[in-house]
Amino acid sequence: MARVKKPSFVTEFELIITSSSEKELDARFEAGRQLYNAVLGEAMVRVQQVRKAEPYQEAKKLKVKTEEDKKLRNELFSTARKQSRFSDFELQEFATITAKNAKWIVEKLDSHTIQKIGTRAFKAAERVLFGKARKVRFKSIIAFHSLEGKTNASGIRFFGSTDCYIKWGSNLVLPIRFPDKWNEVLEYGYRSPVKYCRILWREINGKRRWYVQLINEGIPYKETPAYKLHNKVNSNTGLVGIDLNVSNVAVVGDNKAGLFPFAENVPTFEQEIKTLQRKMERSRRATNPENYEPDFEKKAGRSNKRKKGKVKKGSRRWKQSSAYKKYARKKRELERRKAVYAKSQNRGLANKIFREFGNNIKAEKVSVKAWQRRYGKAISNTSPSFFQSELARKAESAGGQFTTFSTQKTALSQTHLDGTRIKKSLSERVHKDVSGFEMHRDLFSAYLARFINDNDELNVSQARRDWERTEPFLTQAWSEFKMASAKTSSFARWCHFPRRAKLCRDETA
Repeated sequence: MARVKKPSFVTEFELIITSSSEKELDARFEAGRQLYNAVLGEAMVRVQQVRKAEPYQEAKKLKVKTEEDKKLRNELFSTARKQSRFSDFELQEFATITAKNAKWIVEKLDSHTIQKIGTRAFKAAERVLFGKARKVRFKSIIAFHSLEGKTNASGIRFFGSTDCYIKWGSNLVLPIRFPDKWNEVLEYGYRSPVKYCRILWREINGKRRWYVQLINEGIPYKETPAYKLHNKVNSNTGLVGIDLNVSNVAVVGDNKAGLFPFAENVPTFEQEIKTLQRKMERSRRATNPENYEPDFEKKAGRSNKRKKGKVKKGSRRWKQSSAYKKYARKKRELERRKAVYAKSQNRGLANKIFREFGNNIKAEKVSVKAWQRRYGKAISNTSPSFFQSELARKAESAGGQFTTFSTQKTALSQTHLDGTRIKKSLSERVHKDVSGFEMHRDLFSAYLARFINDNDELNVSQARRDWERTEPFLTQAWSEFKMASAKTSSFARWCHFPRRAKLCRDETA
């Protein structure tokens, strides 16, 4: 019988850390990091064994035409995994044996934490096996941020008495720092049953801070004013079509439409980050001259031109000066602030869509990874993938639906209201329909998304019937977007002058 998953939510508190307790935490996290890397290496070896196994090769060649073929294929995959001992339980057992062989690891970590590390490595390697990731990442010292247990009965435990604290083992006690602004949400999480605890650290303003996340059993607190408004508005289960783009999202509801930018008014700190990167590169070149080619290169038949020395191939050892580390800390802080601002704005945008449009959402199944390869930094600044995942999570939490459909079958950006398809380049942002009207490309695609059925097919006749009613507020949304874009463009030009740069940063912060 399958195990029933119970709902859970997370409550986070900061920990009060002394120098001695931080030293002990460093040792335990280093033990967890080395154990994780060892288990991850073994997991990838077993992944290769699974792929080379005969049942796996037979399953890959099998053509699935019926349900029996599908069942046989799954059985062959399962047999290959069993032969290669690739399972969550097997890797938990390997993690336990490895920790016991390295005596100092088993002294630092409890059995539940060790087993959870095995599960963590198994899930990372399984993504590679399923084709959801190309490779795994072995953790460096600064990349290993968290450790967690399996239950609140042993290992990392939370004690919610008068003196609230986290106890890890017998000799490490970490008091909880209660925030100055205590609220009913924290009180609810503090009083709820705890499944297990997770200890993690973050670097903020160049300093490391430690936190505990209580994974509570049950549903989140639902008496906040924001949730009541959210629940009241979403009693209207209106149908919403959205079209996700690199920098904005088009939304069309029953009686309203909008074209909203991602991460609006979020500072990107581009100039500050570029300045720090130049300083870091100068410091690295001065500290590691042996890792660079000479700055001048003489070639026959050409005039001598100054050529900046490139990094030598195979350069692995790098010395970092104190100045380089200082610049790197400042750069990490700016990137952290940028990411936090962008997430906050995108969460607000998702809430706005639910409040004003509804919770039954239809969207194209777009590949944000392909956007990342093509647009690079623009994606990191706007974070459309995070927005989409938040939208799906909030829709399910509110009792609605988040449905995606194939872009290849529908091709909404090429489809006209009479059903014909005419290709257009990405630079064409205006849809000129064969029926004679013009509309913003993304708004029209979001409108058509409302009429996609369960078979990923567009109901053209229904879209044509509803167009006369919908066109006025689509046109209004387009004109509002034009006005907002003109205002943003003029503001950006005004901020271009150096004397006004500081004022712009203050206004957008």
